[in-house]
Amino acid sequence: MKRLDVTPAAAEVIERLKKEHGELVFNQSGGCCDGTAPMCYEKGDFYVPSRNVKLGEICGCEFFIDKDQFEYFKHSFITIDVREEKAAFGNSFSLEIDLGYQFITKSRIFTDEEYKQLLEEEK
Repeated sequence: MKRLDVTPAAAEVIERLKKEHGELVFNQSGGCCDGTAPMCYEKGDFYVPSRNVKLGEICGCEFFIDKDQFEYFKHSFITIDVREEKAAFGNSFSLEIDLGYQFITKSRIFTDEEYKQLLEEEK
């Protein structure tokens, strides 16, 4: 059991970005300038704050989230998807914007059985 996954469409965009930029890292933004969205950076271009926790990996890329946000999402399965977002061109630091896309977060609550299994596996 894992905490997050990625849609095929988002995986395709991630693979395109990896070919162009090399290793990537994701951070679930907590708001402010970039809103609450998954942000994609070249691995060496993003400093992971000490208050962030690793939620998992998508397409071989580490995915981090702020500890406070994790408290909100800890009972949720997160799916990273992508949508065409031509209007956002240049409006974000996230790499996919230059391709005309924006990563988005979808979530659902784990079932009791899933959450129990997840906690057992994380021990």
